[in-house]
Amino acid sequence: MKILVVTGTFPPRKFGGITAVSFNLSKKLVELGHDVTVYTTDLGNYQNSRLNVDKIEKKSGMKIHYFRNLSNYLAFKHRLFLPIHMILTLRKDLNKFDIIHLHDFRSLLSILIYHYAKKYGVPYVLQAHGSVPYLSQKELFKSFFDKLWGYNILNNASKVIALTETESEEYKIRGVPENKIEIVPNGINLSEYQDLPELGEFRKEYGIKNDNKLILYLGRLYKSKGIDLLIKSFSKLLDDSDINVKAGPDDGALSSLKQLSDNLSLNNKIIFTGPIYKKEKLAAYVDADVFVTPSFSGFPMTFLESCACGTPIVTTNNGDELNWVNNKIGFVVDYDLNLLKCAILDVITNKNLRFKFENNGKKFITKEFNWDKISKKVENIYKNCVESMQ
Repeated sequence: MKILVVTGTFPPRKFGGITAVSFNLSKKLVELGHDVTVYTTDLGNYQNSRLNVDKIEKKSGMKIHYFRNLSNYLAFKHRLFLPIHMILTLRKDLNKFDIIHLHDFRSLLSILIYHYAKKYGVPYVLQAHGSVPYLSQKELFKSFFDKLWGYNILNNASKVIALTETESEEYKIRGVPENKIEIVPNGINLSEYQDLPELGEFRKEYGIKNDNKLILYLGRLYKSKGIDLLIKSFSKLLDDSDINVKAGPDDGALSSLKQLSDNLSLNNKIIFTGPIYKKEKLAAYVDADVFVTPSFSGFPMTFLESCACGTPIVTTNNGDELNWVNNKIGFVVDYDLNLLKCAILDVITNKNLRFKFENNGKKFITKEFNWDKISKKVENIYKNCVESMQ
């Protein structure tokens, strides 16, 4: 099949779950013998930054078109992708493809795919990556978008991919028939975790003693992530051997989180590292006693990364349902300060429990979340979509 992948971000951009998922899935589809073309943007790793790439590049068997965003400030801060020149390319070339995989929902990209796919009769699969629900800070925009385009974009898709049962229900709420919904979790490239950093490398870099308990949050510093709840919980369980690390790019919450840390007299116990990548990120997982994400949507890649490094997870039910986490590789508790504190304390003080979660996590992701298994499932979805159009 000739497959077109459309995504707002793509390597060499270094972070973002959609970035990793769209790349690894596309790479596996090439290995399965398909002709894969990617349309993406030049959004870089920092506000206003652009990727240092040619307009068209070939990598891992894919042909990648990098379209220039009108504003990478808007793309970085608000995920408002405006690759104007993509319009001309889609108008000219979209009818050359058998199937489109759209890793986006409410954006100009999805409007363009909906319009030209309908015009040329090309089926598309939509994967919203947890962005379907209305969040309070974007509720008006999402409601407005859906009335103008969103419902049509969903209804015209041959299939939609949900990461979890929770996301499947969100699609149904917006009128997507159950027979159009396929549940496909994110995967992980296990080969990247075969040679992990030595224990202690991250601690050494940041001056953290080996006998300190290290609690790690890794992801965007954004107000919806519940990082303030983690800091407050940390202040309740704190003793002299506890260190809390926040690793990830600032997405508007860094100053308020630092202020909260200061108010709770935690400045010498909380480390804000900024974004970390590749080996340093793996080293952080390896050295952490527990990985904590208080709130999330979709299917965070950080959960899989943590399991691959043997680090237990603590999260809350303020997110999509992930039945495979609770009491198997970590804890899922109510979104409550004291319950979060107790769950973290259980993990960092109980060596047998940590050993159980570590072993279970590594075995489970190897079996269920490898890209070989997931890419074949997606391939079958594509085939069914193409056959139904013939």
